[in-house]
Amino acid sequence: MTEISPITICPGSEVTMNFTLSLPDGTIADCTDENEPMTFTMGDGTLIEGLEMMLYGLKEGDKQCLSLDPIDAFGFPDEENIHTMPRDEFDDSFKLEEGVIIEFETPSGEAVPGTIKEVTETEVKVDFNHPCAGFVVTFDVEILAIKASQAQLDAIANGDFIQVDIGDDSIIDEKN
Repeated sequence: MTEISPITICPGSEVTMNFTLSLPDGTIADCTDENEPMTFTMGDGTLIEGLEMMLYGLKEGDKQCLSLDPIDAFGFPDEENIHTMPRDEFDDSFKLEEGVIIEFETPSGEAVPGTIKEVTETEVKVDFNHPCAGFVVTFDVEILAIKASQAQLDAIANGDFIQVDIGDDSIIDEKN
Protein backbone atom coordinates (compact mmCIF):
# COMPACT_ATOMS: atom_id res chain seq x y z
CA MET A 1 0.00 0.00 0.00
CA THR A 2 1.20 3.50 -0.82
CA GLU A 3 1.40 6.09 1.95
CA ILE A 4 1.74 9.84 1.73
CA SER A 5 5.14 10.91 3.03
CA PRO A 6 5.40 13.14 6.05
CA ILE A 7 6.30 16.77 5.48
CA THR A 8 10.05 17.29 5.25
CA ILE A 9 11.99 20.38 6.26
CA CYS A 10 12.37 22.86 3.42
CA PRO A 11 12.77 26.66 3.12
CA GLY A 12 10.03 28.37 5.12
CA SER A 13 9.18 25.33 7.28
CA GLU A 14 8.56 26.03 10.94
CA VAL A 15 10.74 23.58 12.86
CA THR A 16 10.58 22.59 16.52
CA MET A 17 13.64 20.70 17.70
CA ASN A 18 15.97 19.85 20.52
CA PHE A 19 19.67 20.28 19.80
CA THR A 20 23.13 20.16 21.30
CA LEU A 21 26.07 22.03 19.81
CA SER A 22 29.39 20.77 21.15
CA LEU A 23 33.11 21.24 20.63
CA PRO A 24 35.64 18.45 19.97
CA ASP A 25 36.61 18.27 23.65
CA GLY A 26 32.97 17.59 24.59
CA THR A 27 32.25 21.11 25.83
CA ILE A 28 28.61 21.98 25.17
CA ALA A 29 28.55 25.38 23.47
CA ASP A 30 24.75 25.61 23.27
CA CYS A 31 21.75 23.37 23.71
CA THR A 32 18.03 23.35 24.30
CA ASP A 33 16.42 22.18 27.49
CA GLU A 34 14.47 18.98 26.79
CA ASN A 35 11.33 20.69 28.11
CA GLU A 36 11.94 23.91 26.16
CA PRO A 37 12.67 23.02 22.52
CA MET A 38 13.63 25.63 19.95
CA THR A 39 11.09 26.71 17.32
CA PHE A 40 12.13 28.77 14.30
CA THR A 41 11.39 29.22 10.60
CA MET A 42 13.95 27.88 8.13
CA GLY A 43 15.71 30.79 6.46
CA ASP A 44 14.86 33.41 9.10
CA GLY A 45 18.48 33.75 10.26
CA THR A 46 18.02 32.02 13.61
CA LEU A 47 20.56 29.35 12.66
CA ILE A 48 23.70 29.88 10.64
CA GLU A 49 23.51 28.50 7.11
CA GLY A 50 25.74 25.48 7.78
CA LEU A 51 23.53 24.27 10.62
CA GLU A 52 20.36 24.91 8.62
CA MET A 53 21.67 22.99 5.63
CA MET A 54 21.91 19.78 7.62
CA LEU A 55 18.20 19.98 8.50
CA TYR A 56 16.81 20.04 4.95
CA GLY A 57 14.88 16.88 4.12
CA LEU A 58 14.52 15.70 7.72
CA LYS A 59 11.09 14.60 8.98
CA GLU A 60 9.39 14.74 12.34
CA GLY A 61 11.05 12.22 14.66
CA ASP A 62 14.34 12.20 12.73
CA LYS A 63 17.62 12.52 14.60
CA GLN A 64 20.81 13.77 13.02
CA CYS A 65 24.35 14.14 14.38
CA LEU A 66 27.02 15.70 12.18
CA SER A 67 30.35 17.40 12.65
CA LEU A 68 30.88 20.63 10.78
CA ASP A 69 34.23 22.15 9.88
CA PRO A 70 34.73 25.82 10.84
CA ILE A 71 34.13 26.95 7.24
CA ASP A 72 30.61 25.45 7.38
CA ALA A 73 29.91 26.47 10.96
CA PHE A 74 31.13 29.68 12.63
CA GLY A 75 34.08 30.45 10.38
CA PHE A 76 37.62 31.21 11.40
CA PRO A 77 38.73 33.87 13.88
CA ASP A 78 39.43 37.27 12.32
CA GLU A 79 42.12 39.41 13.99
CA GLU A 80 40.09 42.53 13.09
CA ASN A 81 37.40 41.32 15.53
CA ILE A 82 39.79 41.56 18.49
CA HIS A 83 39.66 44.99 20.12
CA THR A 84 41.56 46.62 22.95
CA MET A 85 39.34 48.71 25.19
CA PRO A 86 40.17 51.03 28.10
CA ARG A 87 39.81 49.24 31.45
CA ASP A 88 37.76 52.15 32.82
CA GLU A 89 34.94 51.37 30.35
CA PHE A 90 34.12 48.33 32.50
CA ASP A 91 32.26 48.52 35.80
CA ASP A 92 34.72 48.21 38.71
CA SER A 93 32.46 45.68 40.44
CA PHE A 94 32.77 43.27 37.51
CA LYS A 95 35.66 40.84 37.89
CA LEU A 96 37.34 40.67 34.49
CA GLU A 97 39.11 37.38 33.81
CA GLU A 98 40.48 35.74 30.67
CA GLY A 99 37.92 33.44 29.05
CA VAL A 100 34.85 35.21 30.48
CA ILE A 101 32.20 35.95 27.84
CA ILE A 102 30.42 39.28 28.24
CA GLU A 103 27.46 40.61 26.27
CA PHE A 104 28.15 43.98 24.66
CA GLU A 105 25.72 46.29 22.90
CA THR A 106 26.60 47.72 19.48
CA PRO A 107 25.71 51.33 18.59
CA SER A 108 22.68 49.94 16.72
CA GLY A 109 21.47 48.18 19.88
CA GLU A 110 22.39 44.65 18.82
CA ALA A 111 23.74 42.36 21.55
CA VAL A 112 27.04 40.63 20.72
CA PRO A 113 29.20 38.34 22.83
CA GLY A 114 32.82 39.23 23.51
CA THR A 115 35.39 36.94 25.11
CA ILE A 116 37.94 38.53 27.44
CA LYS A 117 41.39 37.60 26.09
CA GLU A 118 43.70 39.70 28.25
CA VAL A 119 43.37 42.12 31.16
CA THR A 120 45.95 44.70 32.24
CA GLU A 121 45.74 47.62 34.67
CA THR A 122 44.72 49.96 31.84
CA GLU A 123 43.32 47.82 29.02
CA VAL A 124 41.08 44.86 28.26
CA LYS A 125 41.51 42.86 25.05
CA VAL A 126 38.13 41.54 23.86
CA ASP A 127 37.59 38.98 21.09
CA PHE A 128 34.32 39.61 19.24
CA ASN A 129 34.66 36.55 17.00
CA HIS A 130 31.98 33.95 17.66
CA PRO A 131 33.17 31.83 20.60
CA CYS A 132 32.97 28.73 18.34
CA ALA A 133 34.94 30.33 15.48
CA GLY A 134 37.81 28.10 14.40
CA PHE A 135 36.35 24.95 15.93
CA VAL A 136 34.88 21.83 14.40
CA VAL A 137 31.43 21.61 16.00
CA THR A 138 29.08 18.69 16.44
CA PHE A 139 25.42 19.50 15.87
CA ASP A 140 23.08 16.87 17.28
CA VAL A 141 19.36 17.44 16.60
CA GLU A 142 16.04 15.73 17.12
CA ILE A 143 13.15 17.06 15.05
CA LEU A 144 10.02 17.24 17.21
CA ALA A 145 7.56 18.96 14.87
CA ILE A 146 7.40 20.55 11.43
CA LYS A 147 4.78 22.94 10.10
CA ALA A 148 4.75 23.02 6.32
CA SER A 149 5.95 26.13 4.55
CA GLN A 150 3.36 28.14 2.65
CA ALA A 151 4.90 26.90 -0.62
CA GLN A 152 4.38 23.27 0.47
CA LEU A 153 0.80 23.98 1.55
CA ASP A 154 0.06 25.76 -1.74
CA ALA A 155 1.53 22.87 -3.77
CA ILE A 156 -0.53 20.33 -1.84
CA ALA A 157 -3.71 22.45 -2.14
CA ASN A 158 -3.16 22.90 -5.89
CA GLY A 159 -2.37 19.23 -6.41
CA ASP A 160 0.98 20.23 -7.90
CA PHE A 161 2.70 17.19 -6.47
CA ILE A 162 2.10 14.06 -4.51
CA GLN A 163 4.99 12.57 -2.58
CA VAL A 164 4.76 8.91 -1.65
CA ASP A 165 6.97 6.37 0.05
CA ILE A 166 7.22 2.90 -1.47
CA GLY A 167 9.49 0.86 0.73
CA ASP A 168 12.73 2.79 1.02
CA ASP A 169 12.24 4.66 -2.28
CA SER A 170 10.53 8.04 -2.59
CA ILE A 171 8.69 9.09 -5.72
CA ILE A 172 7.52 12.54 -6.58
CA ASP A 173 4.73 12.58 -9.14
CA GLU A 174 4.31 16.02 -10.68
CA LYS A 175 0.96 16.89 -12.25
CA ASN A 176 0.98 19.02 -15.39
